[in-house]
Amino acid sequence: MRLEDEIQQQKFGNEYHKLSVNISYTGSWLSGKHIQFFKKHKLSPQQYNVLRILRGQYPRPASVNLLIERMLDKMSNASRLVDKLCDKQLTNRKVSKKDRRQVDVIITGKGLELLKKLDVELLSIEDELKKLNKAEVTTLNELLDKLRG
Repeated sequence: MRLEDEIQQQKFGNEYHKLSVNISYTGSWLSGKHIQFFKKHKLSPQQYNVLRILRGQYPRPASVNLLIERMLDKMSNASRLVDKLCDKQLTNRKVSKKDRRQVDVIITGKGLELLKKLDVELLSIEDELKKLNKAEVTTLNELLDKLRG
């Protein structure tokens, strides 16, 4: 559906202004779908992001600083997210052997199993994106990379 129809605004200052609004609106739309999905699993999108980072590091632990560097939402409180994931027994944290000031975080078997299940279920959100063909997806990814780059 056209942005103009979605937000009931027919005129924009220029195409760049429309692009800015369109990216924000679309990001919010997709974020809302993720929030709904993860709520069913008693997770936030930020907690899921931490679990994915930890799975990528596995079997090596990750420091909280590494999590902060790699997180999609840079405004998240990584320490608090890790605490919540530890409470759910999806991660473990311990003082680093190399640096006693650093905390190492590692994903648990329960966390890995949950991610395996979510990988399959998340395909339903990807289906929403299949309104675009593969060439369009590739082009859009390249354009978004260029915009940030």
